[in-house]
Amino acid sequence: MRPRRWTAATSRSADDVDGMTHDASGPRARVALVSGPDRETMLEIARTLVEERLIACANLIVGARSVYRWEGRVEEADECLGVFKTTAGRIDEIETRLRELHPYDVPELVVLEVVGGSAPYLAWLGDCTVV
Repeated sequence: MRPRRWTAATSRSADDVDGMTHDASGPRARVALVSGPDRETMLEIARTLVEERLIACANLIVGARSVYRWEGRVEEADECLGVFKTTAGRIDEIETRLRELHPYDVPELVVLEVVGGSAPYLAWLGDCTVV
């Protein structure tokens, strides 16, 4: 497989023949990473955010081991990592709801920009997060 060539004019691969879209005309997809103390807590948060159309879906990865600094000490904990798929326009609302729903004093919310993906999937993602 050869590497893709990107064109600045369209933000699209010059050899885009694989059914993937790489332009910015879609719903401005984002992936939000959110960790929590356990599967049950993260499942409740994920279900709430899907029901409220703030995220299209979530993958919950149980068994993540986190190492972090908290209140001056290095800590370790088993956590559940949530991989939430959403759109740029929903990030502020997600952050607000996390402050309300999440048990941590400082809930993790790291947002990654999606630069490409399956056009049908990105369209579905956008449809699921529209009120």
